[in-house]
Amino acid sequence: MERKTTNQVQDDLLTEFQALVSDTEKLLQHTAGLAGDQADQLRLQIHESLKRARETLRDAEGALRERGKAAVDATEGYVQEHPWQSIGISAGIGFLLGLLAARR
Repeated sequence: MERKTTNQVQDDLLTEFQALVSDTEKLLQHTAGLAGDQADQLRLQIHESLKRARETLRDAEGALRERGKAAVDATEGYVQEHPWQSIGISAGIGFLLGLLAARR
C-alpha cells in the first residue's frame, strides 16, 4: 500500500463522499419510478460507494493515528533530552494562561 500525505487522504475522502452524495441523490430521484433490476443496481452502486468511503475513512484514521503517535514520540523525546527547558516552557505557558484567565 502506498503512503499518502494528509492532503491526498483528505482529497480522496472528499472525492468518495462526493460520489456517495451523487449516488444517493440518484437513488432518491429514481426511487419512485424504479422497480426490480434497476433498483437493485442502484442499491449496489450505493453499497459500493459506502464501502469505498468506509475504506477511505479507515485509511485516513490510520494515517492520523500514525502522525499522532509520531508527534507524541517526538514530544516525549524532546522532554527526555531537555527536561529543564520543558519545565520552563510549561511554566511560561501556565503563566500566560493564568494572565489570560485573570483578565476575564
